[in-house]
Order: sequence, then C-alpha cells, then structure tokens
Amino acid sequence: MKPEETIDFHLRWAWAKMQKNYNTQASSVGGTMAMGYALLSIDKDGTPATGLGPKMGMEPTSMTRLLKTLESEGLIERVPDLKDGRKVWVHLTKKGKEYREISRGIVIRFNEHVQGKIDPEKLAIFFEVIQEINKELDKNELPNT
Repeated sequence: MKPEETIDFHLRWAWAKMQKNYNTQASSVGGTMAMGYALLSIDKDGTPATGLGPKMGMEPTSMTRLLKTLESEGLIERVPDLKDGRKVWVHLTKKGKEYREISRGIVIRFNEHVQGKIDPEKLAIFFEVIQEINKELDKNELPNT
C-alpha cells in the first residue's frame, strides 16, 4: 500500500500543514501552536492541571514542560486547591486571556476560510468520518503490527 493510500498519511499531512500555519501566526506574537491550544483549553474559571493533558491529548511530561513555559511567559498561574492540597488549578492571567483571544481569532479565521471553500455537505461527511475513526481509536481494538 502506498503512503498516499493510507488514512494516517492524509491526517498527518493535513495536521503538519495546519501546525506550520498556526506556528507561523503564533510566532508573530512570541507563541507556538501548542501554547495557543493550551490557552484555549483552560476554562474561564480554571482547569485542574491534571485535566489539561488528557483534554489536549498530551503526555504528562510534555504537558508539564508546556505549563512551565506558559507560566514563565506570564500567561498562566498555578493555584493550589484550597480543599485538596494535591490538586493544582491552572488559571489564565490577564496576558494569558489576551493571548487566548489572539489564538481564538486565528482558529476562527482558519475555520471560516476552510468552511468558505468546502461544500457544507462535504464538511458534514468529513466530520462524520473523523468521528467514526476516533470511536475506533477509542476502542483500542486496532490490530498490533
């Protein structure tokens, strides 16, 4: 089977192009796509630090490094939970909220652009197919190689 005949080839190919585009735009304000994605994933009232990794599909070690970067850039603050000392909440700072809006604008513009170029029926089919792929991946029943 040729690479271009596989599902994963097209997913990786599209994701790499999106990542490059987002990183180019994010670098103009000193950020990265991962930073923007994290800022967009933090709830208005804060998010438990342990909840961000699964929410973003990141491993704990990568998430820890990203949180350290966001904190050193003054975009987030970590606040211990008053009731459970083991839990730490991540909150956006004022600067983090500003960067979150920039990230949000970039994502909205990308989506509006794509939605304006692709037939809505085709997009609906794309979403249906990608959701089915995700369901299959969630089952962890794929054969080992």
